[in-house]
Amino acid sequence: MGTTAGLADRSARDEVQTLSREALECLQLEKLNQLLATILPTNRFYQEKLGACSGLTALSQLQDLPFTTKAELLAEDSFANNLTWEKEHYVRFHRTSGTKGNPMAVLDTAEDWQWWMQVWQYVLDAADVTAEDRAFLAFSFGPFIGFWSAHDALVARGVMSIPGGGLSTRSRLDLISSSQPTILFCTPTYALRMAEVAVEHGIDLTNSSVKRIVVAGEPGGSIPSIRNRIESAWGARLIDHAGASEIGPWGFADQKRTGLHICESEFIAEIINAETNEPVAPGEPGELVLTCLGRVGSPLIRYRTGDRVIPTQVDSSNFVLLQGGVLGRADDMVVIRGVNVFPSALEEILRSFDDVVEYRITAFQDGEMDGLSVEVEDRLDNPQRIKDAIEVGLGLRVQVILAETNSLPRFEAKGRRFIDNR
Repeated sequence: MGTTAGLADRSARDEVQTLSREALECLQLEKLNQLLATILPTNRFYQEKLGACSGLTALSQLQDLPFTTKAELLAEDSFANNLTWEKEHYVRFHRTSGTKGNPMAVLDTAEDWQWWMQVWQYVLDAADVTAEDRAFLAFSFGPFIGFWSAHDALVARGVMSIPGGGLSTRSRLDLISSSQPTILFCTPTYALRMAEVAVEHGIDLTNSSVKRIVVAGEPGGSIPSIRNRIESAWGARLIDHAGASEIGPWGFADQKRTGLHICESEFIAEIINAETNEPVAPGEPGELVLTCLGRVGSPLIRYRTGDRVIPTQVDSSNFVLLQGGVLGRADDMVVIRGVNVFPSALEEILRSFDDVVEYRITAFQDGEMDGLSVEVEDRLDNPQRIKDAIEVGLGLRVQVILAETNSLPRFEAKGRRFIDNR
């Protein structure tokens, strides 16, 4: 791992964000060709996919290479099969969440993990993290990469990392009270869950030591209604970021917290129409495709993330900005009576109601017709106002059902609130 002083110094990271588009693409092309030269002699997965390709003379040629999909990566032994070397060469084992299908094991070499730590510093820069901070990590340990990458990146920066694994939510709140962290790392779902438990026990989180909350793992951190609700409950500033076990920590918050910058010094980003595979124009939604430039042991080239995003104009950073961050998964969209419905759009509406504590969305089939039902735990016992807001927002008739208090599932990591029963 690099020295603390080296990782804490953000001058090089700030400088690379000022590069012109031409200079940035030259840097990306150089790194991509270095990657190809290293992996192609031994990486059987990309030997088969790329054939005789040994390097590119222009970044535009990247579009001639085939996409990589998650389905291709999953081998019979549940290990990702894009490894450059034999498994004995790797020192880190992690596993995807399995939200969509079976969990997949991903491996990193010591050098790759160092790269993770370096890219993570962009996330910490965006949250203004210094060695004077104390960071509370409200994650379980296990194979989930979110805890380990955040923990190691914080330690490398000289920050005290306070692990919160293996505890109940109430015990985590007690540990926050006693350890006095200044910054909290968790999912948006769990930030809201901790706030819910705090209310139940008469704990005022706005008086806690936590002043910043860094979230990832699901849409929410860049969605105004969710961000506002978390910030109001905690009296703290929310900072979004994005990454994935198989690709790395690719996104960090912009200064205005309206979306996520892609770390383009370490990733090549394409935003495509999922049906035509053609690039979308700025301001149009599309699927995010990423090429990782620094993860040599487990490389990914033109990887279809499945994340739905909207590219927009840049601000103080010349890295591309995704307005609203990750809007949801492209494959999460359901069609109900001809209307495209994204669960994240429903969540934005539901979280705008302060008295909606928890919810669950179910798509169902009634005869020849599809329908959508929304169960809500509502402190006001008034589901009609929620139904009205959803129907206006989506242009779709829905069922809104009042659920008993504490009857719906709670989640400590990613929320799984959408069920498709059709």
